[in-house]
Amino acid sequence: MEEIELYLEDARDTMEKALKHLNIELSKIRAGKASAGMLDGLQVEYYGMNSPINNVASITTPDARTIAIKPFEKKMIGEIEKAIRNSNLGLSPTNDGENIRLNIPPLTEERRRELVKKVKQEIEVAKVNVRNIRKDTNDGIRKLTKEGVSEDEVKKGEERVQKLTDGFVAKIDSIFAAKEQDIMAV
Repeated sequence: MEEIELYLEDARDTMEKALKHLNIELSKIRAGKASAGMLDGLQVEYYGMNSPINNVASITTPDARTIAIKPFEKKMIGEIEKAIRNSNLGLSPTNDGENIRLNIPPLTEERRRELVKKVKQEIEVAKVNVRNIRKDTNDGIRKLTKEGVSEDEVKKGEERVQKLTDGFVAKIDSIFAAKEQDIMAV
């Protein structure tokens, strides 16, 4: 049925968005390696307005333990340093007058376990989101019986929604396994 196909397509799109959101959230959880993504979401005051750090500076990772920040304007060094210190990243910036360097300390075993717990929380949020999408989609498909769609068609639609959900949960589980391995690798 065309209506069921529309519900399935909408569910797939929404589940893809939930997966993208999960990947964005997980990119913020550092695995001991320097990553420019660690600074995503960091705001810097620029001419009285808050701007994302990547709008006022170029961010590179010259090696696995260092993030280099080169402001587009020299006078921004102080503002960028202040933003990093005030963030909850736990990093200490050093500057040479032109660039800011962030040294990423190696993670302790305890800290690695904490990060894995944090990742598990994000994974659970993503799974709940996918299951809520399944529920909403199934509710919509069930309402189609009032519009004359046969119960067999509705059942088939619900089975397809379940298969879609199972596929996304499996993707989420594999993302977790990869991120956990990344964090626990010394």
